[in-house]
Amino acid sequence: MNGQSICRQKFEELKACVVIPTYNNEQTLATVISHVAEYTGHIIVVNDGSTDNTPSIIASFPAVQSISYPKNVGKGWALRKAFEYAAAKGYDFAITIDSDGQHFAKDLPVFIDKLEQERNAIIIGARNMDQESVPGGSSFGNKFSNFWFKLETGINSPDTQSGYRLYPIHALKNMRFFTRKYEFEIEVLVRAAWKGIAVLSVPVTVYYAPRESRISHFRPYKDFARISVLNTILVLITFLYIKPRDFFRSIFVKKNFRQKIHEQLFHSSHSDLNKAISVGFGVFMGIVPIWGFQLVTAIFLAILFRLNKPLVVIAANISIPPMIPIVIFLSYKAGAFWMGHNAMQIDFSKTISIDSIKKNLQQYIYGSISLAIIAGLLFGILTFVLLKLFHRKAAVTGEIQ
Repeated sequence: MNGQSICRQKFEELKACVVIPTYNNEQTLATVISHVAEYTGHIIVVNDGSTDNTPSIIASFPAVQSISYPKNVGKGWALRKAFEYAAAKGYDFAITIDSDGQHFAKDLPVFIDKLEQERNAIIIGARNMDQESVPGGSSFGNKFSNFWFKLETGINSPDTQSGYRLYPIHALKNMRFFTRKYEFEIEVLVRAAWKGIAVLSVPVTVYYAPRESRISHFRPYKDFARISVLNTILVLITFLYIKPRDFFRSIFVKKNFRQKIHEQLFHSSHSDLNKAISVGFGVFMGIVPIWGFQLVTAIFLAILFRLNKPLVVIAANISIPPMIPIVIFLSYKAGAFWMGHNAMQIDFSKTISIDSIKKNLQQYIYGSISLAIIAGLLFGILTFVLLKLFHRKAAVTGEIQ
């Protein structure tokens, strides 16, 4: 059994197909389909509103499954429609290959071999972007895209713009996507990574036709602007939601709360002074009157100043619901010092809530800032003293309890 026959058998066993999105590529489409057909009969061609001879070319391959609609929408929409169709047909995986002849079907076995090792991953066909035939704009765009992908996911990927990919459509079918053009290939990578789907790469061959015969539907200004807007949104989501979410999971899910505190206080690489400052800063941020933004701000500043992030987050939880009445009461008491004879008197009660703040906002703000500073300093100093005592005990007993 030769390599192509083995590949065809693996496509069957893995429930995989090849998706070819196309728009006005009549010069190369037939060749691409013919070459793919040597490796699998599971081919889906998406005619994204072509106005050339594309329908006739697809019709000349009776075994090919096709999706067609009259108006050109964009590559992202074509892929989304293909994934929906493939999932409905029972496929679990789809390999996307461009119809312009840039990719080679001979690399399909490389994806299948990698798929057998990792079933829950998007596998990107990484092109050799250092060869002379690669346009300067493509090389720059790829480096630009790789940078933003690393920032948004923490994953190093050599070629985030390659359209030659394997998608685990069974893992993507419950996701709702929003983009319809080239930027979809960025959205799906980033959001899949956020979901815990691995993003891997395999080397593939790439061919760039001479400039005079090269067909590209990428519009440098419009599409680059769309991608830039998308990356801006993804970066905001990354820092406002994804990173805090992952951070909380690392603290409260993977290990229990007491273990995490013990580990960060006694076994992290931070100095005692850094740990004490982290606790004091966390307490300060938990009390300071920026409700709704306390933790986000605390995490951002902890990263900026290289503090112990778990200790900052744990200490910031001084403002959890059971503590809110105490924090508000003490804030009003501290604020009374600044307000003088205009101070509002408040009695402690478990019914004290954030609504109480509206009664005298100025007193609360003055008091909460004062309380945040005082409490932060006290907790920071107390933490530093206790750490020194524990280390002194450890020197005597030989271990930290």
